[in-house]
Amino acid sequence: MAPGLTEPFIAGSHLSGKPVSKSIFPDGIKSSGQHSPLYNELHSFDDFPPKIHGPTLWKAEDYVNAAEKWIHRFEEEEIADLSDAADAFLASGTPLTGIKKANFKLPSLSASLQAIRSDLLNGKGFILFKGFPVEEWGNHKSAVAYMGLGTYLGYFVSQNGRGHVLGHVKDVGDDPKQIDKVRIYRTRARQFFHQDDCDIVGLLCIARALEGGESDIVSSHHVYNVLRAERPDVLRTLTEPIWYFDRKGEVSEGEDPYIKSAVYFLEKGSNGRVHSKYDPYLIRSLSRFSDQGIIPPLSPAQLEAADVLEATCKRLALHMILEVGDIQFLTNELVFHARTEYTDHPPPKPRRHLMRLWLATPEDEGGWRLPYHDSAEKKRGGIQVNDQAPLAPLDAE
Repeated sequence: MAPGLTEPFIAGSHLSGKPVSKSIFPDGIKSSGQHSPLYNELHSFDDFPPKIHGPTLWKAEDYVNAAEKWIHRFEEEEIADLSDAADAFLASGTPLTGIKKANFKLPSLSASLQAIRSDLLNGKGFILFKGFPVEEWGNHKSAVAYMGLGTYLGYFVSQNGRGHVLGHVKDVGDDPKQIDKVRIYRTRARQFFHQDDCDIVGLLCIARALEGGESDIVSSHHVYNVLRAERPDVLRTLTEPIWYFDRKGEVSEGEDPYIKSAVYFLEKGSNGRVHSKYDPYLIRSLSRFSDQGIIPPLSPAQLEAADVLEATCKRLALHMILEVGDIQFLTNELVFHARTEYTDHPPPKPRRHLMRLWLATPEDEGGWRLPYHDSAEKKRGGIQVNDQAPLAPLDAE
Protein backbone atom coordinates (compact mmCIF):
# COMPACT_ATOMS: atom_id res chain seq x y z
CA MET A 1 0.00 0.00 0.00
CA ALA A 2 1.23 3.49 -0.80
CA PRO A 3 2.30 5.44 2.28
CA GLY A 4 0.17 8.13 3.84
CA LEU A 5 -3.24 7.14 2.49
CA THR A 6 -5.69 5.78 4.98
CA GLU A 7 -8.95 7.38 3.81
CA PRO A 8 -11.82 4.89 3.60
CA PHE A 9 -13.10 4.07 0.16
CA ILE A 10 -16.58 5.44 -0.53
CA ALA A 11 -18.32 3.84 -3.45
CA GLY A 12 -19.50 6.07 -6.24
CA SER A 13 -22.97 6.25 -7.71
CA HIS A 14 -22.36 4.27 -10.89
CA LEU A 15 -21.64 0.76 -9.64
CA SER A 16 -22.24 -2.33 -11.76
CA GLY A 17 -25.60 -3.92 -11.31
CA LYS A 18 -27.49 -0.72 -10.63
CA PRO A 19 -30.35 -0.69 -13.15
CA VAL A 20 -30.39 2.09 -15.70
CA SER A 21 -33.23 3.22 -17.90
CA LYS A 22 -32.95 2.33 -21.57
CA SER A 23 -35.01 5.42 -22.29
CA ILE A 24 -31.94 7.36 -21.09
CA PHE A 25 -29.13 4.94 -21.94
CA PRO A 26 -30.12 3.13 -25.18
CA ASP A 27 -27.68 0.24 -24.79
CA GLY A 28 -28.56 -0.20 -21.12
CA ILE A 29 -25.07 0.72 -19.89
CA LYS A 30 -24.05 3.93 -18.14
CA SER A 31 -20.56 5.43 -18.11
CA SER A 32 -19.05 4.91 -14.67
CA GLY A 33 -17.35 8.30 -14.54
CA GLN A 34 -14.30 9.71 -12.78
CA HIS A 35 -13.21 8.30 -9.43
CA SER A 36 -10.25 8.32 -7.11
CA PRO A 37 -8.32 5.04 -7.06
CA LEU A 38 -8.61 2.33 -4.45
CA TYR A 39 -5.81 3.53 -2.21
CA ASN A 40 -5.20 0.08 -0.74
CA GLU A 41 -4.40 -1.10 -4.29
CA LEU A 42 -1.66 1.48 -4.82
CA HIS A 43 2.01 0.60 -4.39
CA SER A 44 5.11 2.27 -3.06
CA PHE A 45 7.96 3.08 -5.42
CA ASP A 46 9.96 0.12 -4.13
CA ASP A 47 7.38 -2.25 -5.62
CA PHE A 48 7.82 -0.89 -9.15
CA PRO A 49 10.11 -2.73 -11.59
CA PRO A 50 13.66 -1.44 -12.19
CA LYS A 51 13.01 -1.61 -15.95
CA ILE A 52 10.13 -2.46 -18.27
CA HIS A 53 10.59 -4.94 -21.11
CA GLY A 54 8.30 -6.50 -23.69
CA PRO A 55 5.96 -5.55 -26.54
CA THR A 56 4.51 -2.49 -24.81
CA LEU A 57 7.92 -0.80 -24.86
CA TRP A 58 8.83 1.09 -28.03
CA LYS A 59 10.96 3.98 -29.22
CA ALA A 60 10.20 6.55 -31.91
CA GLU A 61 13.08 5.26 -34.02
CA ASP A 62 11.35 1.86 -34.18
CA TYR A 63 8.56 3.39 -36.27
CA VAL A 64 9.61 6.69 -37.82
CA ASN A 65 10.72 4.97 -41.05
CA ALA A 66 8.55 1.87 -40.75
CA ALA A 67 5.02 2.99 -41.54
CA GLU A 68 3.94 -0.56 -42.31
CA LYS A 69 4.29 -1.38 -38.59
CA TRP A 70 1.70 1.13 -37.40
CA ILE A 71 -0.44 2.19 -40.37
CA HIS A 72 -3.46 0.24 -41.66
CA ARG A 73 -4.72 1.49 -45.00
CA PHE A 74 -8.34 0.51 -45.52
CA GLU A 75 -8.85 -1.87 -48.43
CA GLU A 76 -11.74 -1.53 -50.85
CA GLU A 77 -13.59 -4.49 -49.34
CA GLU A 78 -13.23 -3.03 -45.83
CA ILE A 79 -14.61 0.34 -46.92
CA ALA A 80 -17.51 -1.45 -48.60
CA ASP A 81 -18.23 -3.28 -45.33
CA LEU A 82 -18.18 -0.04 -43.36
CA SER A 83 -20.41 1.66 -45.93
CA ASP A 84 -22.97 -1.17 -46.00
CA ALA A 85 -23.11 -1.37 -42.21
CA ALA A 86 -23.49 2.40 -41.88
CA ASP A 87 -26.26 2.50 -44.48
CA ALA A 88 -28.11 -0.34 -42.75
CA PHE A 89 -27.79 1.37 -39.38
CA LEU A 90 -29.05 4.68 -40.74
CA ALA A 91 -32.01 2.92 -42.38
CA SER A 92 -32.92 1.23 -39.08
CA GLY A 93 -33.66 4.56 -37.39
CA THR A 94 -31.70 3.53 -34.29
CA PRO A 95 -30.21 6.52 -32.45
CA LEU A 96 -26.46 6.84 -32.87
CA THR A 97 -26.04 6.33 -29.12
CA GLY A 98 -27.52 2.84 -29.57
CA ILE A 99 -24.85 1.56 -31.94
CA LYS A 100 -23.08 -1.67 -30.94
CA LYS A 101 -21.34 -4.63 -32.54
CA ALA A 102 -24.61 -6.57 -32.75
CA ASN A 103 -26.18 -3.98 -35.06
CA PHE A 104 -23.03 -3.06 -36.99
CA LYS A 105 -21.68 -6.14 -38.75
CA LEU A 106 -18.21 -5.98 -40.34
CA PRO A 107 -17.46 -9.42 -41.81
CA SER A 108 -14.27 -8.44 -43.65
CA LEU A 109 -12.86 -6.30 -40.84
CA SER A 110 -13.80 -8.09 -37.62
CA ALA A 111 -10.83 -10.49 -37.56
CA SER A 112 -8.25 -7.78 -38.19
CA LEU A 113 -9.93 -5.50 -35.65
CA GLN A 114 -9.61 -8.24 -33.03
CA ALA A 115 -5.86 -8.41 -33.69
CA ILE A 116 -5.59 -4.62 -33.67
CA ARG A 117 -7.44 -4.45 -30.35
CA SER A 118 -5.02 -6.97 -28.86
CA ASP A 119 -2.04 -4.90 -30.01
CA LEU A 120 -3.64 -1.74 -28.63
CA LEU A 121 -4.10 -3.32 -25.20
CA ASN A 122 -1.02 -5.53 -24.94
CA GLY A 123 1.38 -4.28 -27.60
CA LYS A 124 2.59 -0.90 -28.78
CA GLY A 125 -0.75 0.73 -27.93
CA PHE A 126 -1.45 2.75 -31.09
CA ILE A 127 -2.47 2.51 -34.73
CA LEU A 128 -3.23 4.89 -37.57
CA PHE A 129 -5.94 4.00 -40.12
CA LYS A 130 -5.85 5.71 -43.50
CA GLY A 131 -8.35 6.07 -46.31
CA PHE A 132 -11.61 6.61 -44.42
CA PRO A 133 -13.78 8.44 -47.04
CA VAL A 134 -15.10 11.31 -44.91
CA GLU A 135 -15.36 13.75 -47.81
CA GLU A 136 -17.42 11.30 -49.84
CA TRP A 137 -19.69 10.23 -46.97
CA GLY A 138 -20.17 13.50 -45.12
CA ASN A 139 -20.26 13.96 -41.37
CA HIS A 140 -23.36 11.89 -40.55
CA LYS A 141 -22.47 8.68 -42.32
CA SER A 142 -18.82 9.11 -41.31
CA ALA A 143 -19.87 9.40 -37.65
CA VAL A 144 -21.95 6.22 -37.90
CA ALA A 145 -19.16 4.24 -39.57
CA TYR A 146 -16.56 5.59 -37.14
CA MET A 147 -18.60 4.77 -34.04
CA GLY A 148 -19.47 1.37 -35.47
CA LEU A 149 -15.78 0.68 -36.04
CA GLY A 150 -15.10 1.76 -32.47
CA THR A 151 -17.53 -0.79 -31.03
CA TYR A 152 -15.09 -3.52 -32.08
CA LEU A 153 -12.41 -1.98 -29.87
CA GLY A 154 -14.41 -0.98 -26.78
CA TYR A 155 -17.55 0.54 -25.29
CA PHE A 156 -18.01 4.27 -25.86
CA VAL A 157 -18.15 6.39 -22.71
CA SER A 158 -19.17 9.98 -22.07
CA GLN A 159 -16.44 12.56 -22.67
CA ASN A 160 -17.89 15.52 -20.78
CA GLY A 161 -20.65 16.61 -18.44
CA ARG A 162 -23.07 16.96 -21.34
CA GLY A 163 -22.88 13.25 -22.12
CA HIS A 164 -21.10 13.49 -25.47
CA VAL A 165 -20.04 10.03 -26.58
CA LEU A 166 -19.07 11.45 -29.95
CA GLY A 167 -16.73 14.33 -29.19
CA HIS A 168 -15.39 17.09 -31.40
CA VAL A 169 -11.87 18.47 -31.11
CA LYS A 170 -12.39 21.91 -32.55
CA ASP A 171 -11.71 25.53 -31.65
CA VAL A 172 -15.03 26.98 -30.54
CA GLY A 173 -13.53 30.23 -29.26
CA ASP A 174 -13.05 29.24 -25.62
CA ASP A 175 -10.22 31.00 -23.76
CA PRO A 176 -7.44 28.47 -23.01
CA LYS A 177 -6.17 30.70 -20.18
CA GLN A 178 -9.31 29.95 -18.16
CA ILE A 179 -7.92 26.55 -17.27
CA ASP A 180 -10.28 26.01 -14.34
CA LYS A 181 -13.30 26.18 -16.66
CA VAL A 182 -12.22 25.41 -20.23
CA ARG A 183 -11.40 22.01 -21.74
CA ILE A 184 -8.34 22.55 -23.95
CA TYR A 185 -9.65 20.39 -26.81
CA ARG A 186 -12.17 23.18 -27.47
CA THR A 187 -9.35 25.65 -28.20
CA ARG A 188 -6.46 25.86 -30.66
CA ALA A 189 -3.84 25.97 -27.88
CA ARG A 190 -1.09 23.39 -27.55
CA GLN A 191 -2.13 20.27 -25.68
CA PHE A 192 0.74 19.02 -23.58
CA PHE A 193 1.42 15.31 -23.15
CA HIS A 194 -1.50 13.74 -21.36
CA GLN A 195 -3.86 10.77 -21.13
CA ASP A 196 -7.64 10.78 -21.24
CA ASP A 197 -10.21 9.33 -18.83
CA CYS A 198 -10.76 6.17 -20.87
CA ASP A 199 -8.87 3.10 -22.06
CA ILE A 200 -8.72 3.84 -25.79
CA VAL A 201 -9.08 7.22 -27.47
CA GLY A 202 -9.87 7.59 -31.17
CA LEU A 203 -9.46 10.65 -33.39
CA LEU A 204 -10.93 10.87 -36.91
CA CYS A 205 -9.66 13.78 -38.97
CA ILE A 206 -12.55 15.59 -40.70
CA ALA A 207 -10.64 18.79 -41.60
CA ARG A 208 -7.03 19.90 -41.14
CA ALA A 209 -5.78 23.21 -39.83
CA LEU A 210 -4.03 25.77 -42.01
CA GLU A 211 -0.94 25.31 -39.86
CA GLY A 212 -0.08 23.16 -36.84
CA GLY A 213 -2.39 20.83 -34.96
CA GLU A 214 0.04 17.95 -35.41
CA SER A 215 0.21 14.88 -33.21
CA ASP A 216 2.96 13.54 -30.95
CA ILE A 217 2.81 10.26 -29.07
CA VAL A 218 5.26 8.45 -26.81
CA SER A 219 5.40 5.12 -25.02
CA SER A 220 4.74 5.66 -21.32
CA HIS A 221 6.91 2.61 -20.68
CA HIS A 222 9.84 4.13 -22.56
CA VAL A 223 9.36 7.33 -20.57
CA TYR A 224 9.31 5.25 -17.38
CA ASN A 225 12.61 3.53 -18.24
CA VAL A 226 14.31 6.81 -19.12
CA LEU A 227 13.12 8.50 -15.93
CA ARG A 228 14.19 5.47 -13.90
CA ALA A 229 17.70 5.76 -15.35
CA GLU A 230 18.02 9.56 -15.45
CA ARG A 231 15.71 10.93 -12.75
CA PRO A 232 14.56 8.25 -10.31
CA ASP A 233 13.61 11.00 -7.88
CA VAL A 234 11.09 12.34 -10.39
CA LEU A 235 9.72 8.88 -11.11
CA ARG A 236 9.29 8.26 -7.39
CA THR A 237 7.26 11.47 -7.11
CA LEU A 238 5.09 10.36 -10.03
CA THR A 239 4.26 7.06 -8.26
CA GLU A 240 3.12 8.80 -5.08
CA PRO A 241 -0.64 9.39 -4.60
CA ILE A 242 -0.17 13.08 -3.86
CA TRP A 243 -1.53 14.52 -7.10
CA TYR A 244 -4.85 16.35 -7.24
CA PHE A 245 -6.67 16.44 -10.59
CA ASP A 246 -9.39 18.98 -11.35
CA ARG A 247 -12.80 17.75 -12.55
CA LYS A 248 -13.63 21.17 -14.06
CA GLY A 249 -17.07 21.22 -12.43
CA GLU A 250 -18.20 18.07 -14.27
CA VAL A 251 -19.26 16.38 -11.04
CA SER A 252 -22.25 14.31 -9.94
CA GLU A 253 -24.18 15.26 -6.82
CA GLY A 254 -22.27 14.44 -3.65
CA GLU A 255 -18.89 13.91 -5.34
CA ASP A 256 -15.66 15.83 -4.77
CA PRO A 257 -14.64 18.42 -7.39
CA TYR A 258 -11.18 16.86 -7.68
CA ILE A 259 -9.48 13.49 -7.54
CA LYS A 260 -6.42 12.55 -5.51
CA SER A 261 -4.23 10.04 -7.30
CA ALA A 262 -0.82 9.08 -8.64
CA VAL A 263 0.55 9.28 -12.20
CA TYR A 264 2.22 5.88 -12.53
CA PHE A 265 0.48 2.77 -11.15
CA LEU A 266 0.75 -1.00 -10.99
CA GLU A 267 -2.11 -3.23 -12.08
CA LYS A 268 -4.14 -4.99 -9.42
CA GLY A 269 -3.14 -8.53 -8.50
CA SER A 270 0.13 -10.39 -8.90
CA ASN A 271 2.66 -9.45 -11.59
CA GLY A 272 0.88 -6.18 -12.22
CA ARG A 273 2.06 -4.19 -15.21
CA VAL A 274 2.97 -0.51 -15.03
CA HIS A 275 0.42 1.95 -16.42
CA SER A 276 -0.14 5.67 -16.17
CA LYS A 277 -2.84 8.35 -16.10
CA TYR A 278 -2.05 12.06 -16.31
CA ASP A 279 -3.17 15.44 -17.58
CA PRO A 280 -1.00 18.47 -16.74
CA TYR A 281 -3.86 20.93 -17.20
CA LEU A 282 -5.86 19.20 -14.49
CA ILE A 283 -3.10 19.54 -11.88
CA ARG A 284 -2.51 23.25 -12.59
CA SER A 285 -6.09 24.53 -12.44
CA LEU A 286 -6.81 23.96 -8.76
CA SER A 287 -5.78 27.28 -7.22
CA ARG A 288 -9.41 27.98 -6.30
CA PHE A 289 -9.06 25.12 -3.81
CA SER A 290 -5.41 25.43 -2.78
CA ASP A 291 -5.73 29.18 -2.15
CA GLN A 292 -8.41 28.37 0.44
CA GLY A 293 -6.30 25.67 2.06
CA ILE A 294 -8.71 22.92 1.00
CA ILE A 295 -5.95 21.01 -0.80
CA PRO A 296 -2.18 21.61 -0.83
CA PRO A 297 -0.63 23.49 -3.73
CA LEU A 298 1.78 21.68 -5.99
CA SER A 299 5.09 21.22 -4.18
CA PRO A 300 8.43 22.19 -5.76
CA ALA A 301 9.09 18.47 -6.29
CA GLN A 302 5.76 18.07 -8.11
CA LEU A 303 6.32 21.14 -10.27
CA GLU A 304 9.73 19.83 -11.26
CA ALA A 305 8.34 16.34 -11.91
CA ALA A 306 5.64 17.76 -14.21
CA ASP A 307 8.24 19.77 -16.15
CA VAL A 308 10.64 16.85 -16.44
CA LEU A 309 7.84 14.51 -17.55
CA GLU A 310 6.76 16.91 -20.31
CA ALA A 311 10.34 17.47 -21.49
CA THR A 312 11.07 13.74 -21.52
CA CYS A 313 7.90 12.96 -23.46
CA LYS A 314 8.73 15.65 -26.00
CA ARG A 315 12.30 14.39 -26.42
CA LEU A 316 11.21 10.78 -27.00
CA ALA A 317 8.04 11.34 -29.07
CA LEU A 318 6.96 9.99 -32.43
CA HIS A 319 5.56 12.79 -34.58
CA MET A 320 2.71 12.32 -37.03
CA ILE A 321 0.37 14.46 -39.10
CA LEU A 322 -3.26 13.39 -39.36
CA GLU A 323 -4.61 13.87 -42.86
CA VAL A 324 -8.30 14.06 -43.72
CA GLY A 325 -9.69 10.51 -43.43
CA ASP A 326 -7.04 9.33 -40.96
CA ILE A 327 -8.10 7.66 -37.69
CA GLN A 328 -5.68 7.45 -34.78
CA PHE A 329 -6.45 5.03 -31.95
CA LEU A 330 -4.23 4.78 -28.88
CA THR A 331 -4.34 3.21 -25.45
CA ASN A 332 -4.13 5.67 -22.58
CA GLU A 333 -2.57 3.19 -20.15
CA LEU A 334 0.41 2.89 -22.50
CA VAL A 335 0.75 6.12 -24.48
CA PHE A 336 1.04 9.82 -23.70
CA HIS A 337 -0.21 12.07 -26.51
CA ALA A 338 0.06 15.75 -27.35
CA ARG A 339 -0.96 18.26 -30.01
CA THR A 340 0.82 21.31 -31.34
CA GLU A 341 -0.87 24.72 -31.34
CA TYR A 342 -2.63 25.47 -34.61
CA THR A 343 -4.08 28.17 -36.84
CA ASP A 344 -7.32 27.57 -38.73
CA HIS A 345 -8.07 28.46 -42.33
CA PRO A 346 -9.94 31.73 -42.76
CA PRO A 347 -13.63 31.36 -43.66
CA PRO A 348 -15.27 29.95 -45.66
CA LYS A 349 -12.88 27.00 -45.37
CA PRO A 350 -13.74 24.67 -42.48
CA ARG A 351 -11.95 24.82 -39.15
CA ARG A 352 -9.74 21.97 -37.99
CA HIS A 353 -12.08 19.21 -36.83
CA LEU A 354 -11.45 15.81 -35.32
CA MET A 355 -14.24 13.47 -34.20
CA ARG A 356 -13.25 11.82 -30.94
CA LEU A 357 -14.21 8.55 -29.27
CA TRP A 358 -13.46 7.47 -25.72
CA LEU A 359 -13.68 3.71 -25.38
CA ALA A 360 -13.67 1.43 -22.33
CA THR A 361 -12.18 -2.09 -22.25
CA PRO A 362 -13.33 -3.92 -19.09
CA GLU A 363 -11.29 -6.56 -17.31
CA ASP A 364 -13.40 -9.51 -18.45
CA GLU A 365 -12.81 -8.54 -22.07
CA GLY A 366 -9.04 -8.27 -21.86
CA GLY A 367 -8.76 -4.81 -20.33
CA TRP A 368 -6.14 -3.77 -17.81
CA ARG A 369 -6.76 -4.57 -14.12
CA LEU A 370 -6.97 -0.98 -12.95
CA PRO A 371 -6.87 0.03 -9.26
CA TYR A 372 -10.37 1.52 -9.40
CA HIS A 373 -13.63 0.17 -8.05
CA ASP A 374 -15.20 0.26 -11.54
CA SER A 375 -12.44 -1.68 -13.30
CA ALA A 376 -14.79 -4.58 -14.14
CA GLU A 377 -17.58 -2.38 -15.51
CA LYS A 378 -18.35 -2.36 -19.23
CA LYS A 379 -18.20 1.42 -19.46
CA ARG A 380 -15.58 2.18 -16.87
CA GLY A 381 -14.20 5.70 -16.70
CA GLY A 382 -15.32 8.60 -18.84
CA ILE A 383 -17.09 11.65 -17.40
CA GLN A 384 -20.61 11.00 -16.15
CA VAL A 385 -22.65 13.67 -14.38
CA ASN A 386 -25.67 12.26 -12.55
CA ASP A 387 -28.02 10.62 -15.09
CA GLN A 388 -27.04 12.78 -18.04
CA ALA A 389 -28.08 10.87 -21.16
CA PRO A 390 -25.49 10.05 -23.81
CA LEU A 391 -25.50 12.31 -26.86
CA ALA A 392 -23.78 12.00 -30.21
CA PRO A 393 -23.80 15.45 -31.84
CA LEU A 394 -22.46 15.64 -35.38
CA ASP A 395 -20.47 18.83 -34.69
CA ALA A 396 -19.07 20.80 -31.77
CA GLU A 397 -21.62 22.37 -29.44
